[in-house]
Amino acid sequence: MSIVIGIDPVAFTIGSLSIRWYGILVVLAVLFICLWVWQVGKRAGITSNFILSAAPWAIVSAIVVSRLIHVVDRLDIYMSDPRAIIGFQGMTIFGAILGAILGAWIYCRVRRVPFAPLVDVAVPGVILAQAIGRVGCNINGCCYGQPTSLPWAYVYMNPNTAAPLGVAVHPTQLYELLWDITVFALLFWVFRGHLRPKGSLFAMYLALYSIGAFGIRFLRGDTHPIFGGIHEGQIIALCMLAITVPFLIWKTRWVSKQVEPNAESQDLNNTTGGFSAEASMSNGSEPKLG
Repeated sequence: MSIVIGIDPVAFTIGSLSIRWYGILVVLAVLFICLWVWQVGKRAGITSNFILSAAPWAIVSAIVVSRLIHVVDRLDIYMSDPRAIIGFQGMTIFGAILGAILGAWIYCRVRRVPFAPLVDVAVPGVILAQAIGRVGCNINGCCYGQPTSLPWAYVYMNPNTAAPLGVAVHPTQLYELLWDITVFALLFWVFRGHLRPKGSLFAMYLALYSIGAFGIRFLRGDTHPIFGGIHEGQIIALCMLAITVPFLIWKTRWVSKQVEPNAESQDLNNTTGGFSAEASMSNGSEPKLG
């Protein structure tokens, strides 16, 4: 017995253009993370203008790096058809994460604003946005798993699917969705407000996500090993763990929320003093992000 996925991945068409549920859910995920930072960030001293200005940097960088890593991963295909490099048929979640981080970091450097407090505020929303995107993967059939006889295997039956038609495969999209929700619960209800120094929650997010991604990718059927049976995404995951785990072990400490109330807001306000002169000069209040 398997789980049959018969829904059409194409939500609707406009002329010759097909709009897939995956694309719709990715857009919703992007809107969600922007709304998350907007709402949560306001309580932490991040202004709306800063969020609106930083978002395009992170989004554009995420798209570019995500596509670039996909092209490198499937270079054998794109070398025979270089024109196909320009497009959106093929993205990588790790590329999107790294790209968004890079874009946000560059913007913070340009504005001379601390980066660590900003990403600590954002990461619970980021992993929840990834879960939203994984719903699209479940419908689309991309990121499918290896063939299996397990009773919870997915069998895609719609001809527009990206998965092998009629083949029972590991529901790796579902595995990643459940892991994303688990990471969100840990970040939001267990670690948030308890980790110091600033940037520790961000490091915890990268470490937890990398652990899940590394393991689940052993079951993926849509990627190919590039070194010793290890996939590209797993190499990136190992690199992230090599950076974040030592930081979490030797630098991060646990603090009490009761001892440091409103810790996120205090950290952001304290670390942004002097970086946003326009805010302090305009109203004489304590400077804030942006």
